[in-house]
Amino acid sequence: MSRESIIQRVSELLTPILEEERMECVEIEYRREAMGWVLRLYLDKEGGVTLDDCSRVSQTLSRILDVEDLIANPYRLEVSSPGLTRPLKSRKDFLRYQNRLIQVSTNEPIGNQRHFKGRLMRVVDQGIELNVNDTMVHIPLQSIAKARLELE
Repeated sequence: MSRESIIQRVSELLTPILEEERMECVEIEYRREAMGWVLRLYLDKEGGVTLDDCSRVSQTLSRILDVEDLIANPYRLEVSSPGLTRPLKSRKDFLRYQNRLIQVSTNEPIGNQRHFKGRLMRVVDQGIELNVNDTMVHIPLQSIAKARLELE
């Protein structure tokens, strides 16, 4: 199975677990690192994710992955919170974190700039509006390469 196929299948298996736990998956990584392959899940929920939350999801998903046997090589499963500077990936993420300080990198320059740090003021139909040093900057959603919360 390809890396993308594994991530997609893990996401499918994870969905009912997270629905029951009232959590969401922020990101799934499956990659080779110095110590071998790692399947890493970043989870979030209203009020934040606890160590017990991560442990429950890890144990439940681990049992399912053992039965499914979809990953051929040895790997380590890691389940954690996305942290204070969590990535923003979906329109729903941007809506949730309006009025927060964020950092955005774009695929192509907007006004000769590709990196922005500012307050997320609004989410509009096809983009977001940031207040960067008292200047409003419109960034189309399809132009966003990466976005994450910043510490205030």
